[in-house]
Amino acid sequence: MWYGIYQNVRDSAWNCLADFQIERLPVDVLAIARGAGIHVVKDSDICLLRQGENGKTYCNGSRWMIVYNDRNPICMSRFTIAHELGHIFLGHPLNYVRYIDSPVRAGRPPAEEQADSFAHRLLCPACVLWGLQLHTAEEIAQICDVEPSIAEKRAKRMQTLYKRNKFLTSTQEQKIFEQFQPYIEEILKAKNRTNQK
Repeated sequence: MWYGIYQNVRDSAWNCLADFQIERLPVDVLAIARGAGIHVVKDSDICLLRQGENGKTYCNGSRWMIVYNDRNPICMSRFTIAHELGHIFLGHPLNYVRYIDSPVRAGRPPAEEQADSFAHRLLCPACVLWGLQLHTAEEIAQICDVEPSIAEKRAKRMQTLYKRNKFLTSTQEQKIFEQFQPYIEEILKAKNRTNQK
């Protein structure tokens, strides 16, 4: 993903966390959807998804609706909803046409890669993971309630970020960190008590 696109996706995830006043992990994707006036529907209630689809976003002109495959595990459904929120908040067209200036990786439309990236950053914000001193995929999966494959990607990204030690360099990231600060302190105190036993 090109750096300009990466920055847009990252900043959009931060904006989403700030705008909907998310202060704890795991991120409540349904609260974000409700706050944005987006209707989230289980596919078992309306049967709109095709075989193999995890989710889809629809718009009737003024109202957004996310349909997700509720037969999947909850952590997978959470990622699907976050991914679909990414399409909406990143302004992707409903037919997911490819952007001319975006490279296609492995034949997958760039909008799909961008929505995945948004979901990773929304569900597992790096500055919060850093504040919680999380390093492993297992720790990230547990605290963020994401699938192991998602946690593994975030753990690899965190390795890079820990090496650079470039946390809280933007005012936007600082704002997110401050928003999560009481939660971070609560979790670290609980970890300390557990370690002292």
